[in-house]
Amino acid sequence: MKSPNLLLPLLAAFGFAIPAIAGHFTLDTESGSVWVDRADVRIPGDTGTPFSMTDDLSADDPQAYIRLRGTWEINERHEITALWAPLSFDFAGAFDRPIAFDGTQFAEGRATTGSYRFNSYRLSYRYNFITNENLKFGLGLTAKVRDAEIALQQGSLSESDSNVGVVPLINFKLDWRIAPQWHLLVDGDALGASQGHAVDVGVGLQYMATENLGLRLGYRILDGGADNDDVYTFARFQYAMAGVTWRF
Repeated sequence: MKSPNLLLPLLAAFGFAIPAIAGHFTLDTESGSVWVDRADVRIPGDTGTPFSMTDDLSADDPQAYIRLRGTWEINERHEITALWAPLSFDFAGAFDRPIAFDGTQFAEGRATTGSYRFNSYRLSYRYNFITNENLKFGLGLTAKVRDAEIALQQGSLSESDSNVGVVPLINFKLDWRIAPQWHLLVDGDALGASQGHAVDVGVGLQYMATENLGLRLGYRILDGGADNDDVYTFARFQYAMAGVTWRF
């Protein structure tokens, strides 16, 4: 996880400052295992050689991951959320054909390593349209900072393509109380266009050990990519997750 973790001190300051202002603050830690299903690449998008990190090379997965989220519940209708979600995978193998990647030629049959980084930092606002004792549902907007890099190396030969940009997404969350201490949670960010798409959705079952402490297990999928003249890249990751939520 090589990206600067600028969001960590912000989350800490967020946590100390907001309770003094108004409303409630929630800290959420999510961890577990993640594995990669797909990592297709062609760079440049119009002239590079298409290859797959998962088919042409192989990943050492599943691997552990962590996500941190802070939520300011201003009142029952309005919420602001900050998320830190680092993610990176390493690959190894040999290509069965020459690969043109970002202007560099990689030979067939030679030991090759690759890396795929897709760190995400997000700030979201959500409005809760439904708020009652058993059901809470909200929609909002997310500003996602995407910190991505794809790299290949053969011996002393190496090449990488990195990109940092801001992507707007639709944010949503459903919290359904299905029993006195059990909640079904569905949350995520998603948006699609002709140039690509981004989907990050989690589904979990949460047990409220106390009024303010929740423990959950669930599943998450992260899928997306872009297709243009500069870059073609699509990836899909699946998560087996466990989480702890503390509200104060």
